[in-house]
Amino acid sequence: MQAKEGDVVRVHYTGRLTDGTQFDSSVGREPLEFTVGAGQMIKGFDSGVRGMAVGEKKTIEIAPQDAYGERDDEAIIEFPASNIPEDMTLEPGMQLTLRNQFGQPIPVVVLEVKEEIVVMDANHMLAGKDLVFEVELVEIVAE
Repeated sequence: MQAKEGDVVRVHYTGRLTDGTQFDSSVGREPLEFTVGAGQMIKGFDSGVRGMAVGEKKTIEIAPQDAYGERDDEAIIEFPASNIPEDMTLEPGMQLTLRNQFGQPIPVVVLEVKEEIVVMDANHMLAGKDLVFEVELVEIVAE
């Protein structure tokens, strides 16, 4: 039996950048469960699991357009320093969460702190990166 669109599957995975830097892994945790083709996973991961058999291990290489997209210069935000609470000290590299007009969280990284503005990057941390996943299909839970 092979994983196909609509199947609920469980996988173990380790995600790395092409230089070998690991950014995520399910090792030591429960396997990741998702429905193939439901849009719950990045496109390249989802399509890479299709056709795998239970117990099969596979390396999936994913280009940015099938992962978190390319970096977007429009996602560099200049935030007024006057909107930062006075008791909060920001430094480059800090991770924060802003809220959009609908109250949805937007994770950002502080790039630069100036007198009048704070420059933040709202790109996903893996945007613009080629990703490599080692994946093992542990179980097909339901078809």
